[in-house]
Amino acid sequence: MWTLHVPRRVQDLRNRVRHAAKELSQTTPGRAPTVAEIAAHAQLTEDEVRTGTEALECFSALSLEAEMPGTDGYALQDAIGGPDPGYDTVVDRVAVRPCLEALPERERLILYLRFFKGMTQSGIAAQLGISQMHVSRLLSSCFAQLREELRAEAC
Repeated sequence: MWTLHVPRRVQDLRNRVRHAAKELSQTTPGRAPTVAEIAAHAQLTEDEVRTGTEALECFSALSLEAEMPGTDGYALQDAIGGPDPGYDTVVDRVAVRPCLEALPERERLILYLRFFKGMTQSGIAAQLGISQMHVSRLLSSCFAQLREELRAEAC
């Protein structure tokens, strides 16, 4: 039973490669037949032989915890990554983009300076010629408006 779905054409390649390799291994003692030798014997291209060889490994599956051959205790699960919080950031940015574009230009500039340039409220106030308190109020109203719009979209 195949553990992965393998197209019929590839299953046939696997069988032809396996039979050709078995026959050639009897005529080439002491070494495994090469891809070129198998291709010539089975009347296949070298790419087809490689595909058939890969399919040989799909007939049975290994546990993620099984040690990989030729390694010193390295298992397949050691190579699998974990969740990437960067994807959540991308999703959040895509979700909030239309709401940000609906804000007046000054509020967008304030958000940009605060969160992408890392400026303080006092620095933003000095650059825009307004008070720090006014920057704080504008940020609070932007947050409230963004929250409201995102809640409305979620419903």
